[in-house]
Amino acid sequence: MYRRWPRRLGDVEFLPLQLPGRETRFAEPTFETYQELARDMVPALADHLDRPFGFFGHCASALIAYEVSAELVRAGLPAPARLFVSSQIAPQDGPAGRFLDLDDAGLSGEIERLVRELGGVPHDELIALYLGVMRADVEANRRYVLPDPMRLPCPISAIGWNADHDVPFSTMGGWDRCGGETTAVLLDGGHHRFTEAPAELLELLATVVGGGVPTPAPGSGDRTVRQPAS
Repeated sequence: MYRRWPRRLGDVEFLPLQLPGRETRFAEPTFETYQELARDMVPALADHLDRPFGFFGHCASALIAYEVSAELVRAGLPAPARLFVSSQIAPQDGPAGRFLDLDDAGLSGEIERLVRELGGVPHDELIALYLGVMRADVEANRRYVLPDPMRLPCPISAIGWNADHDVPFSTMGGWDRCGGETTAVLLDGGHHRFTEAPAELLELLATVVGGGVPTPAPGSGDRTVRQPAS
């Protein structure tokens, strides 16, 4: 999904996080719940939170980014300078989405469509390989019921896309219950436009994170942070 993204923009590095069951971690079992995944991710992130950072998550990964942020707070670690959520309704408004009602044939069709949209050639073996991963993702989303989400100490940018027919921008208003100040941002493009690394999205992320600092852990007092080396 992030192959077209640059490694950095100015002083800001973009570091995609590889989830279990995918690409180089394909042999690992996938997760059953977003909360389980967040608990597993936080120890690996703990040593890398001494500089300004933010989380960007698109679609279901936005809920994962929210849960990781919440788990950092519960662990007494810094929260992100800002949470960026793209094409996803707020935790308390789900689960929702057409994928929840699709059978395996329907999900296979979605995988084929996505592969073509990203410029690839779908093969039956590839589709069968990823069907299990997508089915696990759908079930994790179905299990994610959070009527009273934690209000994070960091601000949130809720990013929608004006040609996104899967998650209309108008459905994303609930994020204002999940963090500090919430900013709504509407960009040009469809549901998978983010994979093309659009300049307006990258500049939004880099400007906010590059000029920000981690939100300190409760009771930790002031923190000294540093920018990535140029």
